[in-house]
Amino acid sequence: MNTLHNEIIIDAPLDKIWESLAIAEKLDSYDPTVKKSTATSEIKSGLGASRKVDMLDGKNWFEETCTTYEPNRALTYTLTACSFPVHKLHHDYSFEQVGDKTRVTQKMNIQMKYGVLGKLMFAMLKPKWNSGIKEFLGGLKKVSENE
Repeated sequence: MNTLHNEIIIDAPLDKIWESLAIAEKLDSYDPTVKKSTATSEIKSGLGASRKVDMLDGKNWFEETCTTYEPNRALTYTLTACSFPVHKLHHDYSFEQVGDKTRVTQKMNIQMKYGVLGKLMFAMLKPKWNSGIKEFLGGLKKVSENE
Protein backbone atom coordinates (compact mmCIF):
# COMPACT_ATOMS: atom_id res chain seq x y z
CA MET A 1 0.00 0.00 0.00
CA ASN A 2 1.05 3.55 -0.70
CA THR A 3 0.18 6.31 1.77
CA LEU A 4 -0.65 9.97 1.29
CA HIS A 5 -0.64 12.12 4.42
CA ASN A 6 -2.25 15.58 4.52
CA GLU A 7 -3.46 17.86 7.29
CA ILE A 8 -4.96 21.29 7.79
CA ILE A 9 -5.73 23.61 10.72
CA ILE A 10 -9.33 24.86 10.66
CA ASP A 11 -10.59 27.77 12.75
CA ALA A 12 -13.83 26.03 13.69
CA PRO A 13 -15.11 23.70 16.40
CA LEU A 14 -14.56 20.00 15.85
CA ASP A 15 -18.27 19.10 15.89
CA LYS A 16 -18.92 21.44 12.95
CA ILE A 17 -16.11 19.86 10.92
CA TRP A 18 -17.24 16.37 11.93
CA GLU A 19 -20.77 17.02 10.66
CA SER A 20 -19.48 17.92 7.19
CA LEU A 21 -17.20 14.89 6.94
CA ALA A 22 -19.53 12.34 8.52
CA ILE A 23 -22.69 12.94 6.47
CA ALA A 24 -22.22 10.88 3.30
CA GLU A 25 -24.06 13.12 0.85
CA LYS A 26 -22.45 16.42 1.96
CA LEU A 27 -19.12 15.89 0.15
CA ASP A 28 -20.17 17.95 -2.89
CA SER A 29 -20.94 20.94 -0.65
CA TYR A 30 -17.26 21.49 0.15
CA ASP A 31 -15.05 19.45 -2.19
CA PRO A 32 -14.43 21.55 -5.33
CA THR A 33 -13.31 18.44 -7.29
CA VAL A 34 -16.70 16.75 -6.83
CA LYS A 35 -19.71 17.32 -9.08
CA LYS A 36 -22.24 15.26 -7.08
CA SER A 37 -22.26 13.11 -3.96
CA THR A 38 -25.30 10.89 -3.46
CA ALA A 39 -26.06 8.69 -0.45
CA THR A 40 -26.57 5.09 -1.56
CA SER A 41 -27.65 3.72 1.80
CA GLU A 42 -30.57 4.49 4.07
CA ILE A 43 -28.01 5.41 6.72
CA LYS A 44 -26.75 8.92 5.92
CA SER A 45 -24.09 9.04 8.65
CA GLY A 46 -22.37 6.36 10.70
CA LEU A 47 -21.04 2.85 10.16
CA GLY A 48 -22.29 1.50 6.86
CA ALA A 49 -23.27 4.87 5.38
CA SER A 50 -22.31 4.80 1.71
CA ARG A 51 -22.18 7.20 -1.20
CA LYS A 52 -21.53 7.45 -4.92
CA VAL A 53 -19.37 10.38 -5.94
CA ASP A 54 -19.21 11.79 -9.47
CA MET A 55 -16.10 13.86 -10.13
CA LEU A 56 -16.14 17.30 -11.71
CA ASP A 57 -14.24 16.03 -14.77
CA GLY A 58 -17.45 14.24 -15.83
CA LYS A 59 -15.81 10.88 -16.44
CA ASN A 60 -14.52 9.59 -13.10
CA TRP A 61 -16.50 8.34 -10.12
CA PHE A 62 -16.14 6.29 -6.96
CA GLU A 63 -18.27 4.57 -4.34
CA GLU A 64 -17.27 4.27 -0.70
CA THR A 65 -18.63 3.18 2.67
CA CYS A 66 -17.97 4.46 6.18
CA THR A 67 -16.04 1.73 8.01
CA THR A 68 -14.90 3.60 11.14
CA TYR A 69 -17.16 6.01 12.98
CA GLU A 70 -16.09 7.33 16.38
CA PRO A 71 -17.77 10.76 16.71
CA ASN A 72 -15.29 13.64 16.90
CA ARG A 73 -12.37 11.15 17.07
CA ALA A 74 -11.95 8.95 14.01
CA LEU A 75 -13.61 8.42 10.65
CA THR A 76 -12.73 6.09 7.78
CA TYR A 77 -14.21 5.73 4.32
CA THR A 78 -13.32 2.60 2.33
CA LEU A 79 -13.55 2.42 -1.45
CA THR A 80 -15.98 -0.20 -2.78
CA ALA A 81 -15.85 0.60 -6.54
CA CYS A 82 -14.32 3.24 -8.82
CA SER A 83 -13.28 4.28 -12.32
CA PHE A 84 -9.67 4.87 -11.22
CA PRO A 85 -6.84 2.27 -11.53
CA VAL A 86 -7.15 1.51 -7.81
CA HIS A 87 -7.51 -1.94 -6.26
CA LYS A 88 -8.00 -0.85 -2.62
CA LEU A 89 -8.24 2.52 -0.93
CA HIS A 90 -9.28 3.84 2.43
CA HIS A 91 -8.87 7.25 3.97
CA ASP A 92 -8.72 7.80 7.70
CA TYR A 93 -9.44 11.08 9.45
CA SER A 94 -8.23 12.05 12.89
CA PHE A 95 -8.76 15.27 14.80
CA GLU A 96 -6.79 17.27 17.35
CA GLN A 97 -7.83 20.38 19.25
CA VAL A 98 -5.17 23.11 18.82
CA GLY A 99 -6.27 25.97 21.08
CA ASP A 100 -9.61 27.08 19.66
CA LYS A 101 -8.83 25.51 16.26
CA THR A 102 -8.94 21.95 14.97
CA ARG A 103 -6.23 20.01 13.17
CA VAL A 104 -7.73 17.59 10.65
CA THR A 105 -5.40 14.84 9.46
CA GLN A 106 -6.17 12.61 6.51
CA LYS A 107 -4.16 9.47 5.83
CA MET A 108 -5.04 7.80 2.54
CA ASN A 109 -3.84 4.25 1.90
CA ILE A 110 -3.92 3.19 -1.75
CA GLN A 111 -3.16 -0.10 -3.47
CA MET A 112 -3.05 0.34 -7.23
CA LYS A 113 -4.12 -2.20 -9.84
CA TYR A 114 -1.62 -3.64 -12.33
CA GLY A 115 1.24 -4.70 -10.01
CA VAL A 116 4.58 -3.08 -10.87
CA LEU A 117 2.95 -0.91 -13.53
CA GLY A 118 0.52 0.29 -10.84
CA LYS A 119 3.45 1.30 -8.63
CA LEU A 120 4.83 3.40 -11.46
CA MET A 121 1.37 4.91 -12.03
CA PHE A 122 1.14 5.83 -8.35
CA ALA A 123 4.47 7.64 -8.55
CA MET A 124 3.15 9.66 -11.50
CA LEU A 125 -0.30 10.29 -9.98
CA LYS A 126 0.85 11.11 -6.43
CA PRO A 127 1.35 14.88 -7.02
CA LYS A 128 -2.08 15.18 -8.69
CA TRP A 129 -3.80 13.21 -5.90
CA ASN A 130 -2.07 15.28 -3.20
CA SER A 131 -3.19 18.43 -5.00
CA GLY A 132 -6.79 17.16 -5.11
CA ILE A 133 -6.69 16.31 -1.39
CA LYS A 134 -5.40 19.80 -0.61
CA GLU A 135 -8.32 21.27 -2.62
CA PHE A 136 -10.71 19.02 -0.66
CA LEU A 137 -9.24 20.09 2.70
CA GLY A 138 -9.27 23.74 1.60
CA GLY A 139 -12.97 23.44 0.74
CA LEU A 140 -13.66 21.82 4.12
CA LYS A 141 -11.82 24.70 5.82
CA LYS A 142 -13.75 27.34 3.86
CA VAL A 143 -17.16 25.81 4.61
CA SER A 144 -16.34 25.13 8.27
CA GLU A 145 -15.01 28.61 8.95
CA ASN A 146 -17.72 30.50 7.07
CA GLU A 147 -20.97 28.78 8.07
